[in-house]
Amino acid sequence: MVETLFHAYTPLLIWTGLGLLLFQFIPVNFPKLLSHFLFWIGIPLQILVLARHSEFSGAVGFTPAIAIFVLFLSTSLAWLTWQLLQQLSAHHIAKPYFLGKNSLLNALLLNFSSLKRSSQGSFILAAILGNTGFVGLAIAPSIISADNNNWAVLYSVTNNVFGTYVFGVFIASYYGHSQQKNQWWTQLKDVVTVPALWAFLIGFLTRNIALPETVELGLQAAVWVVIASALLLVGIRLRSIKKWQSFEMGLIPSLLKAIIVPMFIGLGASYCGLSGDPRLVLVLMSGTPTALSVLILAEVYELDRDLLACSIAITSVGLLLMLPVWLAWFS
Repeated sequence: MVETLFHAYTPLLIWTGLGLLLFQFIPVNFPKLLSHFLFWIGIPLQILVLARHSEFSGAVGFTPAIAIFVLFLSTSLAWLTWQLLQQLSAHHIAKPYFLGKNSLLNALLLNFSSLKRSSQGSFILAAILGNTGFVGLAIAPSIISADNNNWAVLYSVTNNVFGTYVFGVFIASYYGHSQQKNQWWTQLKDVVTVPALWAFLIGFLTRNIALPETVELGLQAAVWVVIASALLLVGIRLRSIKKWQSFEMGLIPSLLKAIIVPMFIGLGASYCGLSGDPRLVLVLMSGTPTALSVLILAEVYELDRDLLACSIAITSVGLLLMLPVWLAWFS
């Protein structure tokens, strides 16, 4: 297991650590430019390549349905948790519980009462959108056999296309606008104009069109450049966090994302008869850290950036801690 963990952690630590180290030496606008590059070019390119080479037949063909189920499960848990915290906060203000003046729960309930509508959107996005494309696909080859890699690829494609750039854009658009300005065509327009969605359609429809070998090799190499760039940006964004007051709010969706949902999926997969690499892939992908793309959505739709940045930090550490547990229980 030690050797497996070493190979799994290596790309994650190297590129994220490089981002942390380079933060003081890069231009101020570099993170923003890199974010726009990934949103408009890098992520669509990765999705196009994955869509061209994904096999949607056989047992692995159920992976997209499982990924969508995980998405709706995470959304339901996040929404219910938000409602529970909202009620506890209202009762706590009216009649304070005996929680201790400096306790984490006390700080959470007090801060919760002052949160805006945009924070609820960030809370839900932090709990449901995982970094399957960059972190998940970087780790998966180190812990599963090549024969089962298609499970990871299909989950990542589904999560990126349907999760981030359909459902995620819908949620960000909904909570980024006031209730008075929310119209169904506003969310529809925001969804159909994202480049990753069109990249998937182009890749899927051109699967039977052969490209020159040099072009195919170039596209495959470009995918790993995109992954390295995204992990680099994660390190830069983590280093740029100046206010950690959102730590308490980021902790709750992070627990859902990194512990509760993947454990539920692992146990559910075991109950349904899955074992070995397929089960481990589902657990890994459902427990990947909060996606970097949520920061891009936060910039576009004016959501709570600090909450999302803290969630990325917490779930990144959570992955390092939980991966040995998943290997021991579900591999």
